[in-house]
Amino acid sequence: MRIIAGTYASRKINAPKGKQTRPTLDKVREAVFSSAGGFFDGGIFLDLYAGSGANGLEALSRGCDKAVFVDVSKAAVSVIRDNIRTLGAEENCRVLPVSDRKALQILQEEGAVFNYIYMDPPYEKHHNEEILSFIDENGMLNGGGLIMVESLKEDSFPDHYHTFFKKKEAVYGISRITYYRSKE
Repeated sequence: MRIIAGTYASRKINAPKGKQTRPTLDKVREAVFSSAGGFFDGGIFLDLYAGSGANGLEALSRGCDKAVFVDVSKAAVSVIRDNIRTLGAEENCRVLPVSDRKALQILQEEGAVFNYIYMDPPYEKHHNEEILSFIDENGMLNGGGLIMVESLKEDSFPDHYHTFFKKKEAVYGISRITYYRSKE
């Protein structure tokens, strides 16, 4: 795996070994970030179910100020921390080695608000509606912010989700990316 564009372009990063984690393919990540605007003028990126941390690191490389990585897997957290160190991005990163629910609770209690949120849960075990509800009910996405949800291509999501509206959907191989924007 590698970082595609920006400050860390072409730098290699590792993925956890085994089948417990499913890294977002480089070509999918490239398409996702192009759809999100390509490059960012600051902002904070939340990488839920981070795996290797590739999405959050790509966001930093493309101009986000900070990234928060969440994963419950010890192996994934170890790889994320190694990738952050390899890129020298420690001061712009935070790793939460807890479940999605616990991380969101911690972040909500701290008053965290994000510009971008990438959700890539295990396909068969997702509870995206619950997570999207929590994010919305607690105002954790900035006005005009973007949520990107990776799922199986067969999955479908509503056009509106509370205060979020579906901006776009795209299918890449077995994956569907659903983009939700918050109202400004």
